[in-house]
Amino acid sequence: MPSRPDRLIIVLGTETGVGKTWTTAGILRELAGNGSRAVARKPVQSFAPDGAAATDAHVLAAAGGEQPEDVCPPHRWYEAALAPPMAAAVLDRPAYSVDDLVKELAWPADAAVGLVETAGGPRSPIAADGDSVDLCTALSPDIVVLVANAGLGAINAVRLSVDVILTGCAPVLVVLNRWEGTDVQRRNREWLRRDGYQVTTSIEDVAARLTHRRT
Repeated sequence: MPSRPDRLIIVLGTETGVGKTWTTAGILRELAGNGSRAVARKPVQSFAPDGAAATDAHVLAAAGGEQPEDVCPPHRWYEAALAPPMAAAVLDRPAYSVDDLVKELAWPADAAVGLVETAGGPRSPIAADGDSVDLCTALSPDIVVLVANAGLGAINAVRLSVDVILTGCAPVLVVLNRWEGTDVQRRNREWLRRDGYQVTTSIEDVAARLTHRRT
């Protein structure tokens, strides 16, 4: 990496479709509201061809005040709804490595907080030679934000994901997404907290923790 923000955050999901991009965009907006210069990077993205006008890079760029091509290099856009290295193969494009993704990351000189959003879950392939945890290990972030659905299945998904992430990454902050405060969701949160996990349901709280302003 040619440069690195003051704080580097990895945003992982327990699986595909849990709201990583929504969460990352919310963190960006909240940090900006607090006066912090924060930007997001999506090292590689794959998507259904009919979704090319609103990819994850577009969502993150809008939240961070950048262009989609700043968030994800154009040659790492793969228009096939598969794990990125699989999409590259289907589209007959060159294979790439975790090291390639790391070297391609570029940050503004004034970035105080940088968020790197991965693809899929911790063990989802993100390159020909590695998954999202391998990318996390290579980047050595200050903290990992793990996004999980708040409802049924949350406890198992969080436990399995954190066990994998902690083998080579950083402290993990769990965000229970799509929070409605139901009985099941509240019980999941308290069970995870009782087991020692750092758990929040608030984007505002995530931003405060990332900038050491939590009271």
